[in-house]
Amino acid sequence: MRESGHIGLTAFQSDGTLRGFVVSGRWPTSTREWTQLLAMTVRIASLPGLLPTSTVFDAREELPDDPEPDTVGLVVAAGPVLGDAAVEPGCFAGHQPPALMVLHPPSETTPSLPENTGVASGCVLLPGVPYLGLDHRAAWVEAEPDGTITALVSRLNVDPDRDPDTAILAMLLTA
Repeated sequence: MRESGHIGLTAFQSDGTLRGFVVSGRWPTSTREWTQLLAMTVRIASLPGLLPTSTVFDAREELPDDPEPDTVGLVVAAGPVLGDAAVEPGCFAGHQPPALMVLHPPSETTPSLPENTGVASGCVLLPGVPYLGLDHRAAWVEAEPDGTITALVSRLNVDPDRDPDTAILAMLLTA
């Protein structure tokens, strides 16, 4: 993995619904870079109608069929948070992804300030191995459809039980 160079992100959809992102150049290597990637995904999720419901996405170091030369992997929609097709708890226990995200469309996001309209939001959880001293890291982003970031927070030493998004993502990682 290269430590310098760009991180590219290209959204892909099917039937008008956001299905994921192709990551090119290199993978993010820090909480800061994962937060920047999350900000881009939330900006895309804020586009009206592209994301129908709160959806979990997982980072995969797999390549798509016939990838561009710079492609390093995918961030793919695993499924909705709620409903009949919801992602099952423990579904990532067999292979822990380097990052899990949940993106919330504007219809399922309560803005942090009343003047923020049509915002989408999201959270990225970078799972650690706490018993080895590698703590969980996370970031949260809120963005308007014009791309304006209205809230951005990143944290080290995250206790997943203290936030609904990180609690859901951590539950999906455990069996």
